[in-house]
Amino acid sequence: MGLGRSGQAATRLLIQRGARVTVTDRRPAAELEGPLAVLKGSPVRYEIGGHPESAFQDADLVVMSPGIPLDRVGPARAAQARGVPVIGEIELGFGFATAPVVAITGTNGKSSTTALTGEILKAAGRRVFIGGNLGRPLCEAVLEKTEWDWIVVEVSSFQLETVRTFRPRVAVLLNVTPNHLDRYRSLEEYRTAKARIFENQTADDAAVINADDPWVLKRADLIRSRRVFIGRTRRPEPGVYLDSGRVVSVDASRSSGGLEILRRDEIPLRGDHNLENVLAASAVGIVSGCPVRQIREAVRGFKGLEHRLEPVRKRNGVLYVNDSKATTVAALAKALEAFSETIVLIAGGRDKGGEFTLVRDLLRRRVKTALLIGESRPILRAAWAGLLPLVEVDGLEEAVQRAAQIAGPGDVVLLSPACSSFDMFRDFEDRGDRFKEAVNRL
Repeated sequence: MGLGRSGQAATRLLIQRGARVTVTDRRPAAELEGPLAVLKGSPVRYEIGGHPESAFQDADLVVMSPGIPLDRVGPARAAQARGVPVIGEIELGFGFATAPVVAITGTNGKSSTTALTGEILKAAGRRVFIGGNLGRPLCEAVLEKTEWDWIVVEVSSFQLETVRTFRPRVAVLLNVTPNHLDRYRSLEEYRTAKARIFENQTADDAAVINADDPWVLKRADLIRSRRVFIGRTRRPEPGVYLDSGRVVSVDASRSSGGLEILRRDEIPLRGDHNLENVLAASAVGIVSGCPVRQIREAVRGFKGLEHRLEPVRKRNGVLYVNDSKATTVAALAKALEAFSETIVLIAGGRDKGGEFTLVRDLLRRRVKTALLIGESRPILRAAWAGLLPLVEVDGLEEAVQRAAQIAGPGDVVLLSPACSSFDMFRDFEDRGDRFKEAVNRL
């Protein structure tokens, strides 16, 4: 169900393993030229323009795209009621994978942590597949026939909804803040989906737990695997912590001083949230046996990911920063905290049920003008009224032009939308690319 990247990879893997595959997608054929071209010549039956009940009648297995909510597709629910397994692509790929898996989730920071974890393992000489929600579907790790030493995947709450046997050797939960409340009935339902990353782990596995997130820390006692904590304050339990300006690995079997991995001022990325990502990735490195020297080298050389606090250009003393991946209020807060400079903010898009009033104090202290784009403009104006100048604009191009007029030397123009991109753009990457194009045209 669904012919996006994960659906294509799942289809290819199932065909390779001898299954008879039917693909359904609600989009018309005209919008599926790319995916259909990828599968051209494959023995696949297509049902385009919907998910007809007839397509599910003889199914032995249903593989759902993470973007499709199970409770909104009647034929899939009916198949499940008949005892047909309904899983996602990540569960399918895991069933055929032979390498141990590192799985990383959280509301914010999971992509950067996934990428950095992969670089740490590579620096230690391991053959590493990096993907999942970050890019390449897990099924591609199986299709490529490489003898991987590790598979490192970012996993979303949507993907975790449909796991059955998915059991990461190392599971990381970074943080859980309100998100996707347009899909989930409550924050607790969203949190429960995230926590499923630990569901099938045993004492032979490891769980990396962010002690700085109250809800994540509260869940720690329910986890059966070996617990490894991270935090900006040192704790007595085994883990990786910030201690007197140093990132240290604490192990009960070692001296009380801890093993220094690197100094905080050696981390090239801005913001406390990136410190959190470094702590988590370093913890995975320690758990998987990587030498500290390789962890240090990988962190020092990591420049971050595109669309995550990505510097675009400096013009007339103004720094332009692309943070298009910031699709939540919590991500916006982390972006605002990352800069000491005065900010001209570009925000807005499609609201996912965010509580925009939570950043009022940060806006008051850090931002001199906010330019509002997209469907959420009235919501943002209502939430931020009276704090600072708010300017509604018709599109991203106009927002960049207005920001260039407002910003002065030493300021930062920051695209950090706190909303999804789907009202105006294909995805957050498209939004970020369009922002960079507009900035470079100035």
